Amino acid sequence: SWSKLARKKGYAFLLCLLHTRGIYAIRILKQRRGLSDGEDVDHPKLLSRPVYNKPPLELNSLGEMGRAVKLDLTGDEKRKEEESIKKHQINIYVSDKISLHRRLPERWNPECKNLKYDYQSLPSTTVVIAFYNEAWSTLLRTVHSVLETSPDLLLNDIILVDDYSDREHLQEPLENYIASLRKVRLIRARKREGLVRARLLGASIATGDVLTFLDCHCECHEGWLEPLLHRIKEEPTAVVCPVIDVIDWNTFQYLGNPGEPQIGGFDWRLVFTWHQVPEYEQKRRRSATDVIRSPTMAGGLFAVGKKYFHYLGTYDTGMEVWGGENLEFSFRIWQCGGSLEIHPCSHVGHIFPKKAPYSRSKALANSVRAAEVWMDEYKELYYHRNPHARLEAYGDVTERRKLRMRLGCKNFKWFLENIYPDIHVPDDQPGKFGMLKNRGMENYCFDYNPPDENNIVGHKIILYPCHGMGQNQFFEYSSAGEIRYNTREPAGCAVADPVSTFLSIHLCRKLLEAVPEDQRFEFREDGTLYHVQSQQCVQAEQTLDKDIPGPALRPCTGSAHQQWFFEERA
Repeated sequence: SWSKLARKKGYAFLLCLLHTRGIYAIRILKQRRGLSDGEDVDHPKLLSRPVYNKPPLELNSLGEMGRAVKLDLTGDEKRKEEESIKKHQINIYVSDKISLHRRLPERWNPECKNLKYDYQSLPSTTVVIAFYNEAWSTLLRTVHSVLETSPDLLLNDIILVDDYSDREHLQEPLENYIASLRKVRLIRARKREGLVRARLLGASIATGDVLTFLDCHCECHEGWLEPLLHRIKEEPTAVVCPVIDVIDWNTFQYLGNPGEPQIGGFDWRLVFTWHQVPEYEQKRRRSATDVIRSPTMAGGLFAVGKKYFHYLGTYDTGMEVWGGENLEFSFRIWQCGGSLEIHPCSHVGHIFPKKAPYSRSKALANSVRAAEVWMDEYKELYYHRNPHARLEAYGDVTERRKLRMRLGCKNFKWFLENIYPDIHVPDDQPGKFGMLKNRGMENYCFDYNPPDENNIVGHKIILYPCHGMGQNQFFEYSSAGEIRYNTREPAGCAVADPVSTFLSIHLCRKLLEAVPEDQRFEFREDGTLYHVQSQQCVQAEQTLDKDIPGPALRPCTGSAHQQWFFEERA
């Protein structure tokens, strides 16, 4: 304004003075930002500068560059380590010895380095981090990681939402620490709200154009934020997730790889699952840096335009604590006209605790809410595998159903056919699913409970007292002649080995493939399960292995121990 006045009035001296002071101000700015006189203040080096620079690199420090930390502890130190794991389900003893500012190795596709961004046109963001009784070092490493990898120009603020923590270090000590950090705000819930409502507390005071949600034990890879914001600028109805790289809960090694990330799916228990990128999606993408469409999200880490988040109805506030909200939001995004994507050039490390550090007792009710609002008739497939879910109190979903009507959302059949065509939709023919019981061994059922949930194949099917809860005792006889253990995805099928005679679980055929000969059974009218390849029948054996009864192949006799029937128990 002073410059305009000087030009208008012809005050040559004042104009010269303003020009000289402007040059001096720019020179000081360049010096502060580490730029030479020949570099423009709009140079990408300036525009991409983070809120804080990391301290000088100390390669010999524990955990630096994402290296694993393995301590040979004894006595009192070993006891402290074990106590920290028991308390947090993360090795906080190790975490406390690692710098809050450590650097990470590169874990992205090399082509991502070639991407250029118009920083001044990208939307700003608020990063929301909700926490409950989180350890000091993991929480603050998350905060510093965001501050030290996010461009100052793009990061409006970080909002830490304390979901009514009661541990001393998260009270006044945390407030004092946060007070010294730029762009970081701490708000506290007045009662335990759970993840959904705690995140909404943070979102309610966000100043950025984009809401970026992170869990409270993350570390951000260099260049993680720009791809998310660029994609949302390009497509405002996109909800974009980073690639989630694993940080080991015990050694804090930063894992992950620069290859194709996995996409999210679900099984018919409504449990989130990971899958390889399907061939049709690989063909759709034009380059290795294109986004990858994903049917579902893991839920902890994603970015969404603030206006679009509110248009979609934010979170379902009827959901308690955590669990199930990720699938509900995923269904809603796709069915209501948006897209859910993973950006291969955005990587964020995440610690998956040894086990959930607090109860997931409300996860079932959350899943029921998702099924009741979004799954139409397919919710019956969920209830068949979780009979007890029919009895779960899940609250009032009237407003969520009205939201679906108001947004003109597509049905779940459309979602399965167009977004997740790879999932096997079970037949669930009457009388051919549920507990598979034997007439000769009263109240004993097919049971399968592999020790590793991530690898369901290769273990024997046993017989165990029937419990009527679905889950590991849910089997289905398909129209293709398979005995499917399809509570999980990918589904497993019973395989009969003519040599050992045992039945075990292998992966089922893929869609449109023929059923392998060793997986084909005939469920005959007399109740016998006839294995076509071996020409034998499945019989309940009293002692199969280690005195545990199980099904095995035997010559067909028609005895009660070779007669089977399905029973569904609500």
